[in-house]
Amino acid sequence: MMRRKPKRFSECVVIITGASSGIGEYTAYEFAKEGAIVALLARREEKLKQVKENITKNDGKADYFIADVTDYNSMLSAVEKIISLWGKIDVVLANAGIGVPGHIAKLKVEDFRRQFETNFFGVVNTIEITLPYLMKEKGRLGIVGSVAGKICTPMSAPYCSSKFAVAALAECSYFDLKPFGVSVTCINPGFVDSEIRKKNQRGEIVRGDPIPSFLVMPTHKAAKQIVNAIYKRKPEVLITKHAKVSVFFGRHFPRTYRLLLSLFSRRTVSKIPLPVPPYSKEDNI
Repeated sequence: MMRRKPKRFSECVVIITGASSGIGEYTAYEFAKEGAIVALLARREEKLKQVKENITKNDGKADYFIADVTDYNSMLSAVEKIISLWGKIDVVLANAGIGVPGHIAKLKVEDFRRQFETNFFGVVNTIEITLPYLMKEKGRLGIVGSVAGKICTPMSAPYCSSKFAVAALAECSYFDLKPFGVSVTCINPGFVDSEIRKKNQRGEIVRGDPIPSFLVMPTHKAAKQIVNAIYKRKPEVLITKHAKVSVFFGRHFPRTYRLLLSLFSRRTVSKIPLPVPPYSKEDNI
């Protein structure tokens, strides 16, 4: 008789933010397969309900909690409920994020603030509220960054800026928490199937995925790699082959990388209308 492979996260309590779709949803399925009790956090209740049902109908354990990572009190309330239910937190995956695209000449300070509020300060909120429990259990912290936190691309200044900040946060946290037995894994996906590239600056889905399908990794494959990296307590992982190639190329051949990217993006960038200079009140007198 063949022995069953032991489940790597058996009875571990795993919190996932942004669990209603994309990477958050599929890592929830993967953690549940590995025996975890999954706490699903996001803003969209109907989506969370469906994710929970998908897990429980396959004999997994999960519950959902409505929370917005930009709202400290809603996150605190969700974590308090999780502790009252299960008494501990073993793993946190700070995954919630948005994308704010646009040419730098068309973007406003408010666009950058909105981007950082979710992608950076949302992660900080998540860490602050859950860290005492993670330290108690010598747990694992996964922070979803991006290949955009390693190399920059046109028309994405807010997003790349926020992900560079997340990469620095993860690296500093790695050193700060290692003596306490808490591992920090910075997860940097390339193009993974998700809603983020289909949305405009207001978060509305307005288009199909602009990335060719052959470059996009299925979400379930990315989820397996993410869960494996967190289990092994890796400090960092790059998801997708093209992400690894791009980072290597950008790091070792920066001039060529910039030249090629400039050529590829010239047609799109050149269509952006020139901004109107901001005039002072005196100019109107």
